[in-house]
Amino acid sequence: MARRPKRLRLVTWNINSVRLRLARLADLAVALEPDVICLQETKVTDAEFPLREVRATGYRHIVIKGEKGYNGVAILSKIPLARVADTPNWCGKGDCRHLAVDLDIPGAPVRLHNFYVPAGGDVPDPEANPKFRHKLDFVAEATHWFGNGAAKGGRQIIAGDLNIAPLPDDVWSHRQLLDVVSHTPVETDLLTKWQGTAEGWIDTMRHFVPPPQKLYSWWSYRNRDWRLSDRGRRLDHIWVTPDMAGTLKAGQILKDARDWPLASDHVPVCVEMLV
Repeated sequence: MARRPKRLRLVTWNINSVRLRLARLADLAVALEPDVICLQETKVTDAEFPLREVRATGYRHIVIKGEKGYNGVAILSKIPLARVADTPNWCGKGDCRHLAVDLDIPGAPVRLHNFYVPAGGDVPDPEANPKFRHKLDFVAEATHWFGNGAAKGGRQIIAGDLNIAPLPDDVWSHRQLLDVVSHTPVETDLLTKWQGTAEGWIDTMRHFVPPPQKLYSWWSYRNRDWRLSDRGRRLDHIWVTPDMAGTLKAGQILKDARDWPLASDHVPVCVEMLV
């Protein structure tokens, strides 16, 4: 008897402090009912991560990698999972920007990567700005890793805040943002090379909403009337390997979350699959 596919609803969200926005995490659990949540910028050490409160929202399987006040990633799941141990020390910095787990999907496990790519600072010059150099090196290193075997061996997903808006329609003004960090040609070219590993990762949001329709997942805190001006960028992504193309059923960016009390400047991105 053939196995019936299982629904997998996956969300990625840069929460910008999990302790500060625990109530918003509960709102997300109700609004989208995800099976798995990838968080970035948790900004908390592993010892201080609010495990009890997160489990109370229905996520019993939790993998975390955090540090005080900066960075940090977490994967919250209703599905059993196993942490992948042999992941790189990205750029030799030991910062908490990547987690990988194997989701226990009967008959066909799925490897899930949660990434928080460095933002890169304000100056798009790797010689003048070490933060921008770190960002370029990080993406190049990820591309090399996946291109040299990490993308092989079964179904995989990359989710996270990749801090790059790759397409002209992923920003409010392609022309005006060409020299702004997150949309410079050197960044978009590097991200395209990363996406080209695994015989071409599928950008799930653009699978459902192709260009030229605008898509954003981030709006600056500096813009108080963010909805009226709508000067956004699509920095948050979910990619799947080509062997998962047939599993994709729906995609959604929860734009209304930008209006939540004490909102993050990023909003959740959600993909539903039958795996």
